[in-house]
Order: sequence, then C-alpha cells, then structure tokens
Amino acid sequence: MSFLSNLPIADLIASYGYLAIFVIIALESAGVPLPGETILISSAVYAGSTGHLNIGLIILAAATAAILGDNLGYWVGRRWGMPLLLRYGHLIALDHGRLKLGQYLFREHGGKIVFFGRFTAMLRAYAAVLAGVNKLDARRFLIFNGLGGIAWATIMGLGSYYCGRSIEHIAGPVGLALLALVIFGGLALWLFVRKHETRLLAEAETAIPGPLA
Repeated sequence: MSFLSNLPIADLIASYGYLAIFVIIALESAGVPLPGETILISSAVYAGSTGHLNIGLIILAAATAAILGDNLGYWVGRRWGMPLLLRYGHLIALDHGRLKLGQYLFREHGGKIVFFGRFTAMLRAYAAVLAGVNKLDARRFLIFNGLGGIAWATIMGLGSYYCGRSIEHIAGPVGLALLALVIFGGLALWLFVRKHETRLLAEAETAIPGPLA
C-alpha cells in the first residue's frame, strides 16, 4: 500500500470507489485536465492489495467513463470548436489554411489519433475534442474511440492489478520513457509538417475545397 499511501487520490478511491473512477476519467476524457490514468492505476493496485474493489468493475467503470467522456468532448468540439477557431485562430497562428490542414490530417489519420491518443498523456484529454473540431466522421470516431477506451482500461487496469506493488518501482521509469517517446514523436511530426507544409496545404485544399464552415 506504500504506493497508494503517497497519493491524495487514495482517499477518493477508498471513500467513493467506482464513482470516483468514473467521474474523474469521464471529465478528463471530455477535456478537463484531471489524473484519469492515475486513478485507474491506483484503483487497480488498491483492488489487488486489499480486495475491497473488483478489478472487473474498475475496468468497466473506466472504459465506460472514457467512452462517454470522449463522446461529450467530441460533440462539444464539433459544435463550437471550429467557429471559435475560425474567428480567433489567427491569434495562435492557426490561419484558415492550417485549420484546413488539421481537418485533412484528421480525415486521413483520425482513427489512429483517437485510438493511440487514449494511451498518450498529452492527447488523452484533448484527442476527442480535436476530432470534433476537425470533423472526424462520427462513425469512425465511435468505433476507434470505443476500441481505444476498452483497450486502455483493460491493459492499464489488468497490468496494474497484477503488477501490484511492483508498479511503484516501474511506473516512474516507464512514464519517463513514454513521455520522451511522445515528445520525440511530436517533434518529428512537427518537423515533418513544417518541411512538407506547402505540399500538405495544397493536398488539403484539393481534398477540402472552398472555405471551412
């Protein structure tokens, strides 16, 4: 229990159980920066150490919350995101061409972004909102979001449950390694887009002609 005893979130798990898991993960998935993955890992370790929670119900609560929260974020982004960016995007270097490029990239690779974004700290809270903003097809979003939510909850939940206290020793190094991988991948993507921006902008204009609505 030493891993949990160092986390204030342990009190939430002990007091509110599945409700705390569901609410925090749902809000994070909708775009609120909360520790969704932390509460999933902590509750799974807690279940394995004490037997006070059922790991199957933890995974069910986490997967359901992830899917529902992502759907809320997606529809909020789809309804209000693009009008706001069309009006104010230039203030953060997102002109009309770059907004169209984002929509084009989500059209081509949106399913992958939604699925793998569930496993990435920097994207987990925003991938669904960005998918909505960039008008990713709703059916594709539902499929990849559902698969991602179930896979994430199952892998992280069972992995933490069976690792038990050893998670205390591996979570830090693994987290740093994943963070480094995400930063490297993001930098590589940024460099690729910058290098090929003119070509990608032309492809985006061909694929999505005319002004964005």
